[in-house]
This record gives sequence, structure tokens and C-alpha cells, in this order.
Amino acid sequence: MTKAELVEEVARAAELTKKDAEVVVEEVFKNIIQALNRGEKIELRGFGSFRVRSRDARRGRNPKTGAPVDIPAKRVPYFKPGKELKELINDGVAGPDDDDDDANDESTDS
Repeated sequence: MTKAELVEEVARAAELTKKDAEVVVEEVFKNIIQALNRGEKIELRGFGSFRVRSRDARRGRNPKTGAPVDIPAKRVPYFKPGKELKELINDGVAGPDDDDDDANDESTDS
């Protein structure tokens, strides 16, 4: 799902215009990013949590030349799915070969 598709779904579900739904989606993303920048953890019960992890500086290799490269320390966002989300994803899963096209999936109500 793309951001545009998410905006369309929010607009449809909340009976908003696409412009209003886009403001809502942008505001949610902006607030998540700001909280992560402040070092806060975002917990969405039933969905999962967002955190920032620190990676230490390390020495890597340039894959093309094999030359050693210094990789600086950095902070990276991390998402941990919640138990409920994992269960919803795994209930009735056909398997790893199941493609993203739900057009022929009878269990999906659109």
C-alpha cells in the first residue's frame, strides 16, 4: 500500500475529503517522527511499537573494491509488531508464496 492509497482508505473510512485525509495522515507521520527524534517510544496497542536504536560505529568493506570503510555511529528507526498484529497476519495465511494481489482472495471483504 502506498501513502496515496492509505490517504484514500482514510478518506473513505472516515468520510473525509482526500485533502482532509491527507492532512490527518501527514500529521500522524509527523508526530511519530517528532516523538522518535525526542527519543520517545511510540506504542500503538494491538498494532506495535516504534523505537529508535543506536548503532555503534564500525568498520565495513566497500563491496566493489573490498577496501575498508569507516561507518559512523547512527540512530535507526525500528518497528516491533504487536502480538495482535502478528496473530491477524498469520490467521488463515496461505503461505510465503501468497502474492500481494487480493483480487482473487474470497476471505477479503472490500
